[in-house]
Amino acid sequence: MAAKPLSPAGKLFAAAALIEGITWAGLLVGMLLKRGMEITDLGVRVFGPLHGAAFLFYVVVTLYAWGKLRWPLWALLLALVAAVPPLVTVPLEMWFRRIGLLAPRV
Repeated sequence: MAAKPLSPAGKLFAAAALIEGITWAGLLVGMLLKRGMEITDLGVRVFGPLHGAAFLFYVVVTLYAWGKLRWPLWALLLALVAAVPPLVTVPLEMWFRRIGLLAPRV
């Protein structure tokens, strides 16, 4: 079965989920270096603000995709909750892609 092409809103959501996941990972590494190993706080100083901006971008894009792609309410709520625990937005995006929630609506 061929994967459905992504809509522009689906592509934007996929990018936002990836960016949010990458900045979460960077922040986690930064926290490990700062608190766990007591080496440097550079990672937290860099990835803290980046992740904050990425989180807000992800929330706005999620709301946009929900409206544009006419997701059911459960998909919106799940996507918003996925932004809280580390690195969950990426597998969620992969699942949404697989079940067709990021494809153009007809």
